[in-house]
Order: sequence, then structure tokens, then C-alpha cells
Amino acid sequence: MTIIVPEKELIVPKIDDTEREGIKLPTDPEGIKKYLDSLPDPTGYRLLIRPYSGKAKTDGGVFLSEQSHDTIQMTTVVGLVIKMGDLCYKDKKRFSTGDWCKVGVFVMYGRYAGSRFKTKYGEHRILNDDEIIGIVRKPSDVLHLY
Repeated sequence: MTIIVPEKELIVPKIDDTEREGIKLPTDPEGIKKYLDSLPDPTGYRLLIRPYSGKAKTDGGVFLSEQSHDTIQMTTVVGLVIKMGDLCYKDKKRFSTGDWCKVGVFVMYGRYAGSRFKTKYGEHRILNDDEIIGIVRKPSDVLHLY
């Protein structure tokens, strides 16, 4: 599903409810506009990533505390690409095969990669375009270590 707001676009990937819970994005157009407007725009060759934190409830029915959820989100290596700088993947020498990822795709990156910051929506990271190490089709398949 693609939700377009004035001069900005967020492509929300089709994921099941448990994975949507792990990324905690607004679903209505007004909520998405507020969310995007509250975030910094990455400059140059940088990407803005929203880390994936998994389900709030385990398969056994135990609810994770907010602190546990925050720890998972802080230490995860999987996230959703929210925004891309205007120079991302434009260097034809380094990226001769084209973009490694795009907005709305789950990606994998190094545990300590990028700059972390929090907003009222949770943890975010800004990474360089060459710090993306893989595309993730189903983020819940990647186990999180903490």
C-alpha cells in the first residue's frame, strides 16, 4: 500500500499484524503525515531507518515490558527504510547495479551502524547508504540478540 501525503511518500509494506506491531507505524494518512513531518530528512547519501522490535507478546502469551521492547529495538539489526537522502545510491562507481534498497523495504545493517535517536514514535537511525548489508523479506524471521 502506498500512502501519499503532500510532497512526501511512505510506502507501507504488506506485512502481517504481528510484524506491523513490531514497527509501530501510524496507519491513517493524517497520522503518517504527522509522523513524517516529525522526523528529520536525511541529507546526502543517508537513510532514515525505523528499527523493528518484534511482537509485544510472546508466542507463550507473556507480554514484554516496555523496557524489554526498547532494548530489542535498540539492539536490533533490522529496520524499515522510512526516508532516503537525495544522493542515496547515486554514485555509479560504488553502486553500478543500482539502488540496494528503497523506501518501504526492511533492511539489515550492523548492530552499531549509524546514529541513533528517539522521537515520541520510538527509536530511529540514520545510516549511510553503504551500511545496508541485506534486504529482509520477513523481519520476524530474524532473531534478535540482546
